[in-house]
Amino acid sequence: MPNPLISVRARLARLGDFGRRRSPILRRVPRLSVLVEWAARVGYGARGFVYLSVGVLVLLAAMDLIGDSVGTKGALAWLATQPLGRLWALLIGLGLAAFVMWRVLQSVFDADHEGTSWNGLGTRMSQLFSAFSYAALAVAAFSLLMDTPDDPAAEGVAQSQTYASTVLALPFGKWLLVAGGLAIFSIGVSNIVKAVREDFTEYLACSDRLCRRVGPLARIGHVARGLAYLPLAALVVLAGLHAEAADVTSFGAALDAVERQPAGPWVLAVAALGFVAFGAFSFIEARFRRIRPPRKLKSPL
Repeated sequence: MPNPLISVRARLARLGDFGRRRSPILRRVPRLSVLVEWAARVGYGARGFVYLSVGVLVLLAAMDLIGDSVGTKGALAWLATQPLGRLWALLIGLGLAAFVMWRVLQSVFDADHEGTSWNGLGTRMSQLFSAFSYAALAVAAFSLLMDTPDDPAAEGVAQSQTYASTVLALPFGKWLLVAGGLAIFSIGVSNIVKAVREDFTEYLACSDRLCRRVGPLARIGHVARGLAYLPLAALVVLAGLHAEAADVTSFGAALDAVERQPAGPWVLAVAALGFVAFGAFSFIEARFRRIRPPRKLKSPL
């Protein structure tokens, strides 16, 4: 039975070739593979900008130079309140949408040639989950074009508690919330494990010397991301066990809870530098990552 996805791609390719032959303007449009590569690089850059912003804001919060810490959505909201903020939100939203497209090509169409082994499927499933999470972040960026919250940190906590109340109202909602907390915990742990096991320079087209220098940025960044998820996971699990939506908080507020502990500001500063490192490595990927658009669409997972 023919694959309908491949059939659709073949028809689009024939339509594109026909248009190129007939229109001088269309002949100047780069090939699809080039457009995909550009979009992927823009996407990595947008991700880098978001995490760099998070790292800087968390570092400023640890130094008591601004108010509360923020997560990725809070960083977008903060940027939207700055001069030309809505323009920033639009550009970041478009960049994140491009990154979602690339994640779909990686996960569903195996652009990185991970294959169908257990390890390859695991990598592709994590890329698919990443696509969903960055799609939500892109939607949040676009929503800032219409409404910018006065207090991004408080807005994030309120939204999280609203979602928790909705879950608790469902049958077995208490245990669903606990499961959600455990899922967040597993995301944190997987980031830490990835930092230890992954060769982050495998997909970079750069010299050995440069790869040796930038590889640690990715490891530090993934460890920071992983550790930052753990306090939020603990609070969500406790909220489920207590059946109290008020116990749920946002990513940024969970970091604030860490700051209130002994040596908390120092821990928060280290986490902030880790976010900055992750953002910096995303910029490295935007420049040097090997982007291999799939030559033919494969069956979804």
